[in-house]
Amino acid sequence: MPIHICTTCGTSYPDANAPPAGCAICEDERQYVARGGQGWTTPARLAASHANAWRKLADDLFEIHTAPNFAIGQRALLVRTSHGNILWDCITLFDEATEALVRALGGLAAIAISHPHYYSCMQDWARAFGCPVHLHKADAEWVMRADSSIRYWEGETLAIVPGITLLRLGGHFPGGTVLHWADGAEGRGALLSGDIVQVAADLNRVSFLWSYPNMMPLSGSTVRRIADTLKPWPFDRIYGAFPGRQVMADGAGVVQRSAARYIELLEGEQP
Repeated sequence: MPIHICTTCGTSYPDANAPPAGCAICEDERQYVARGGQGWTTPARLAASHANAWRKLADDLFEIHTAPNFAIGQRALLVRTSHGNILWDCITLFDEATEALVRALGGLAAIAISHPHYYSCMQDWARAFGCPVHLHKADAEWVMRADSSIRYWEGETLAIVPGITLLRLGGHFPGGTVLHWADGAEGRGALLSGDIVQVAADLNRVSFLWSYPNMMPLSGSTVRRIADTLKPWPFDRIYGAFPGRQVMADGAGVVQRSAARYIELLEGEQP
């Protein structure tokens, strides 16, 4: 029996004769059920119509993105370190070509994911490479396929290998996480932010929302806390959830200025 994959968000559900009646991820107000109704696919059908494209973004940083676009359309980022490779966020399509390319780069020491919308097929990636998946325990209820590879962490930070630290920022989800890469940007530091700190169309801005597709904001106090949490962590670049969305300079300053403007607009009076 195949696993079942939601075509709107890319989340995978356990193998069964028939898919679930609905996708819990999409029925939550932070996502949506497609206008045509709930749709499902399988790994075999997805691999027959799609392939993963690769791009080198910087030294020791690779982007993996499914083409044509599938579900939410996020990218996964592979960070190479001397202590093993880290996959940040995840995509649903995991085929033989992708496995071969990841192995050629040294395999995976760990997977870490920003929030439930990108859990996708993390279980299959982890099993192939015999590595753990680090998820914040605050979001455990959104795991739709239990797996022994999943490691729930608690608290505000988790160093998974030297120079790679997960930071819980919350906001979009209670366990919303970003990854701080100390050696990124030629040693100036990089933030891999998923949707938790969303890189905007203007690449000199970021934003913060409770629901992106439904355009529901976070409170000013939550955004202020997120910005304050990031202040001690130096980073020059921000790599967001989607291809082409990266802040290439003064990333820490961009977060602080964007947060201040967000709060100003949310709490002030507009004409």
